[in-house]
Amino acid sequence: MAKHRLKKQSALGTTARSALAIGAVSAGTIGLAAAPAAADTVTVQGVGTFDVPEGVTLPEIPTTDAMLSQAPAGFAIPAGIDLPDISIDRGVSDSLGASSTGDSLGSTQDSTGARALAAAESKVGSPYVWGANGPNAFDCSGLIQWSYAQAGVQLPRTSYDQAAAGHAVSLNDLQPGDIVIYNGGSHAALYVGDGQIVHATTSGVPVKYADLNVMNAEGARRL
Repeated sequence: MAKHRLKKQSALGTTARSALAIGAVSAGTIGLAAAPAAADTVTVQGVGTFDVPEGVTLPEIPTTDAMLSQAPAGFAIPAGIDLPDISIDRGVSDSLGASSTGDSLGSTQDSTGARALAAAESKVGSPYVWGANGPNAFDCSGLIQWSYAQAGVQLPRTSYDQAAAGHAVSLNDLQPGDIVIYNGGSHAALYVGDGQIVHATTSGVPVKYADLNVMNAEGARRL
């Protein structure tokens, strides 16, 4: 490639040199740090090599928008050059800044309890059958045992034994997926959030959502 020397009164002029430099940076062909470039040269791919006047500082341009905002009036990106998308996806940004709250399923989606809850909710409408533990029919403890198995946790079969699993948590500090114990251990359900549970209740009634206080809640367990 020929090396062209731009003189002070050349046809390109200062404005054109700036446009070429900005276009080259925009296209990703050159990368320049914010430092003085005394009597140095700049190579623009597909155009040539040019002198940079002594004392001129080439700026470090952080984003595509900033590149374009600093271009001279009337400057256009040459045909065939695609500018890279260097923006941060809003969904990624929002997820990085999201806070975690105990009563929100979305904020605890990676927890064991939340995965078990998601499995249980997928069975809403399934029939109640005493002694059944899925995958198509359930009794109360069978639903909980099956749901936690989908999250990789093996639980005891009966609600009485499940009442001793994990560790105790206050009913005032429930999180989605916690096991709520009723009537001395004779019944168990999974806490959904916002004062709701999902459970298998009795013959003839399918797996469904209900109010946390539909029966006498005596405690809760967390895995």
